[in-house]
Amino acid sequence: MDDLLSEKEQIDQIRSWWSEYGGYVIVGVAAGALLLFGFNYYQNSKLTAQLEASALYETLTNHVVDGDLDSAERVSDQLATAFAKTTYAAQSNLAMARLYMDRNRDQDAADALNELLVSAASEELKAVARLRLARILLYQDKPQEVIDLLEGQDNLAFAATYTELLGDAYHALGRTADAQAAYQQVLMDPLSQGTVDQQLVQWKALDLPEVQIENLPAEAAAEPATDDVVESNAPNASDDGDEAVE
Repeated sequence: MDDLLSEKEQIDQIRSWWSEYGGYVIVGVAAGALLLFGFNYYQNSKLTAQLEASALYETLTNHVVDGDLDSAERVSDQLATAFAKTTYAAQSNLAMARLYMDRNRDQDAADALNELLVSAASEELKAVARLRLARILLYQDKPQEVIDLLEGQDNLAFAATYTELLGDAYHALGRTADAQAAYQQVLMDPLSQGTVDQQLVQWKALDLPEVQIENLPAEAAAEPATDDVVESNAPNASDDGDEAVE
């Protein structure tokens, strides 16, 4: 009988606990289920967006290969609008820049690359965009903008190519010593062999005008003074006297 009462007391305790806390348990379970459902929904939506963006990007690349600028621009705009946070939107800027350059629309290409640089794209894509933009700026004869773009960049994978372009920009501005230093840095970089044409960089370095200003004092010191030249060329008075005596 005592055992029976004990079980009854336990049941009463459970009922009492449930009446007091059961609502919280139900709410907690429901909230957990909603969170799980929301997480799964988010993941599925994200995957769907990635797949749609991937399909659009493939379409874009086909238009780029075909040279269909109008169709490529429409798809690129769609990627930028509907899938701005995906990597495919950033990659579309690179693709469009290439197509614009093929059409000799260098400013449109520069604008596309600048859009990528201010976007939320990965640093790897931005490094590629920075490299291509620097080449376009050199093509547009804007060496100072190249310097502003590349100086201070410490990406090891692009260090040699960046430095070569900086050398080209310095050369264009007449900063011969800076250009020489940049080219020599590329040639001395062991990692540059697989990223730049070292023979071309060597020719660029050799093609620079010689900096002779620093050597002028030494050369001037080596030359005889004007007075010394005059004195050495003047006839010796004693010789003339001897000749007169004779």
